[in-house]
Amino acid sequence: MKARIKVTLKPGVLDPQGKAIQNALGALGFDGVNDVRQGKYIEVDVAGMSEEQARTEVERMCRDLLANTVIENYTYELAP
Repeated sequence: MKARIKVTLKPGVLDPQGKAIQNALGALGFDGVNDVRQGKYIEVDVAGMSEEQARTEVERMCRDLLANTVIENYTYELAP
């Protein structure tokens, strides 16, 4: 089973990397880009467990390592 995890900054948290991307897009002629927020996408292959066990393990991975829950949110989906 594969877990597809998205980690994004919480609203209101400054995103200097997103701002740099926004400025670069403007410099390349992409007008009308009002805001850019960047994040992380992580795929984890979890084998040998039920969907319930996989959800428990992915939740723990996100809370303990993959996301800084003070400033980041995370979502995930499981796929066969």
